[in-house]
Amino acid sequence: MGSFLFFVVSGLMTALVWAIIISAILSWLVAFDVINLRNQFVYNISRFLDAVTRPILRPFQRFIPPLGGVDITPIIALLVIQGAQMYLLPLIFQPLIAVAG
Repeated sequence: MGSFLFFVVSGLMTALVWAIIISAILSWLVAFDVINLRNQFVYNISRFLDAVTRPILRPFQRFIPPLGGVDITPIIALLVIQGAQMYLLPLIFQPLIAVAG
């Protein structure tokens, strides 16, 4: 049971990492006018990714201002998520896996 929960939480964190990366790439493509938000499909994907990543990025944006017009909060958020996934997640789930298996 514990290892299954570890697998699910780790998978969700990995999906969040990919959502942040795709959202950043999509924002660059829109900024450089490679793709257009008037396309309904692109607009829906952009709205979905914004809804998923905004709650994660907003706390970082309160403390880290844009540097020269470049928002580096996705990089900081990715580092924090990866650190939590590599170091905190095993520490949290290790006792649960030892007890419940």
